[in-house]
Amino acid sequence: QVQLVESGGGLVQPGGSLRLSCAASGFKFSTVPMSWYRQAPGKARELVATISSTGGGTNYADSVKGRFTISRDNAKSTMYLQLNSLKPEDTALYYCRAVGLPAWGQGTQVTVSS
Repeated sequence: QVQLVESGGGLVQPGGSLRLSCAASGFKFSTVPMSWYRQAPGKARELVATISSTGGGTNYADSVKGRFTISRDNAKSTMYLQLNSLKPEDTALYYCRAVGLPAWGQGTQVTVSS
């Protein structure tokens, strides 16, 4: 079955950086677009970024453009999200998802605070 395991979250000061990873299994990773979502306490889940199956196309939410970078390594069935210039409002549980497949990982917590 589809499995998605996020990692790399943590506590970071404003302006800091983190790199999130999403390890995928149970489907042909190289053929499926992938997305990162986040959900802050009391807020709806938000689409952060999407990457095409080959990695050649990406899209970002306006709130993270220029600060976050989505990438993937199809040989390792892994997707990444580089988070730079972090702000307190980036604090959330970050999830990855295979577009069109009904599965979510457990998420990885990102907390931005001084």
